Amino acid sequence: MNHRRIFPAPLILAATLLSPGLVWQAHAAEPELNPLKDVYFGNFHIHTRWSFDAYINGAASDPDGAYRWAKGESIAGGGDGTPLQIKVPLDWYIVADHAEYLGALPLMDDPDSPVSKHPLAADITGGDPKASFDGYTTILDGISHQRKDPILGGDELSKSMWAKVIENADNHYEPGKFTTFVGFEWTSNPGWKNLHRVVFFKDSKQLPDKPLSAVDTDVPEKLWQWMDQQRANGSELLAIPHNGNASDGLMFPVDKSYGGSSLTADYAQTRMRNEPLYEISQIKGTSETHPSLSPRDEFGSFELWDYTLASTATPPEHKQGGYFREALIRGLQLEQGGKGNPFKYGVIGDSDTHNSAATIEEDNYTGKFGFENDPKHRLNGPPGVSEAAAKQVRQFSSGGVAGVWAKANTREEIFAAIARKETFATSGPRLKVRLFGGFDYADTQLDSNDGLKAAYAKGTPMGGDLSKAPAGKAPTFLIAAMKEANGANLDRIQMIKGWVDDKGETREQIYDVALSDNRKLDGNGKAPAVGNTVNTKNATYTNTIGDTQLSSVWTDPEFDPEQYAVYYVRVLQIPTPRWSLYDAVKLGVSPPEDLPTSIQERAWTSPIWYTP
Repeated sequence: MNHRRIFPAPLILAATLLSPGLVWQAHAAEPELNPLKDVYFGNFHIHTRWSFDAYINGAASDPDGAYRWAKGESIAGGGDGTPLQIKVPLDWYIVADHAEYLGALPLMDDPDSPVSKHPLAADITGGDPKASFDGYTTILDGISHQRKDPILGGDELSKSMWAKVIENADNHYEPGKFTTFVGFEWTSNPGWKNLHRVVFFKDSKQLPDKPLSAVDTDVPEKLWQWMDQQRANGSELLAIPHNGNASDGLMFPVDKSYGGSSLTADYAQTRMRNEPLYEISQIKGTSETHPSLSPRDEFGSFELWDYTLASTATPPEHKQGGYFREALIRGLQLEQGGKGNPFKYGVIGDSDTHNSAATIEEDNYTGKFGFENDPKHRLNGPPGVSEAAAKQVRQFSSGGVAGVWAKANTREEIFAAIARKETFATSGPRLKVRLFGGFDYADTQLDSNDGLKAAYAKGTPMGGDLSKAPAGKAPTFLIAAMKEANGANLDRIQMIKGWVDDKGETREQIYDVALSDNRKLDGNGKAPAVGNTVNTKNATYTNTIGDTQLSSVWTDPEFDPEQYAVYYVRVLQIPTPRWSLYDAVKLGVSPPEDLPTSIQERAWTSPIWYTP
């Protein structure tokens, strides 16, 4: 294990972030291109009151409000009206309201709109929570079974609201300062199993007159066909699947897909052309891995949300096919067998808020839905719900964030970075991570611009490929991680390797490649715990443990040049209070016994693949 500080110890964090000659550079006011790239943080997966479920659950703001929130403005919250405001603004944001009945339900409040005469309008707007929820269930059941509501889903209404989506995104786009994209969510929900995708466009020049909804089709292959048609019409667009943990094994099929496709090379090529990234962490939990799939991973049970989308709080039966790491490694097995790799995903973290505000800050969490602005509802669930439903709400995470290494904060450059998978995910904090892999990194370090230039010239960044190892050489990886400004220190950097062994079986191994506080691995290769400074009485912690920066130059000690392999990095922070502890302290109550009081927030990089 070889690790050292990225910067000299005396440099204070603020100076490190602003020094123009160092690896972490400040964002330029104008969209000048930086070939060594800067990191830009944002969210793809944002719902406002224009989403049918967000409206029913109390969301107060529209897309305009969502963009203003991401820029740092205060907006009205739902429920009790608590104002929502992010502490540190984001660099980019995508409002991706459900395509299904986009913007229709708020019109139930408008007596001049035909939607106000809808048979369910009185129930949904009448103030009776049960009647409103029953109306929501009726609408969702119709979507799930492709029963198109002629009032809510009329073509003219869909086209009109889509035009407003485009207008809002364009109005808030400030190249070089704040980037927006036009997007929507395609909400496939077969049997209450999650196959949702966020779909977004590179620009607004050649867009369809309305989005594709799951009422039109709930089959991913047909979504991809529609996306290819948009390309033929002059658009550039991508999709991002999410919440495989709630798919009951459908997200990453083991045999045939939900659409009936066999896992062939053509299927793999089509899938990867349309969706290069996967959302690994969000409000509905983290789907990196599961203890039943990775029993030796001591950090593999982070923020699990083990449910399908059914209102009965039903856990999925199938873990295989629902989690990123298992699918990532199984993709190598498929590729070795000549079937292509349909799961060659980079990663992002995201929100899935239904209240316009991503609430990615653990100590500034206001819940997924509008009614959760009240901390009592976040901890106990809304009045009248079952304990099982309340537990689902308590187990929501605070949401994740996507880090994108791009040449500028513009639509063109961020889209290009996403397409090449030079991205990473975090569970919320804006810590920074870089990863490069290559066979000629003997004297390369990520502590200067010259080092970065060499890293790009001699190898590949996260999201890239290595192949045909030179005789006698194993891949070397350059890794650098830096804490979030004013955030928690770092505990460790881990390299996670997956491969296909000589018998054709999938394998995985986790290596601790950098440890804070000068800790060393013991005789069994295990790292001692970093400790825990969380005070559960007042929901505080201290940075008296951990390091502000960690780095590593790591060479695979068990490399076999004839085996398919994949590598990605996981960076752990020191323990910090969970949002539920903050809320319990705020309310003066004991924290829920079924939840941890502290969590180790983290980042995951997009992988680097090795092909013999």
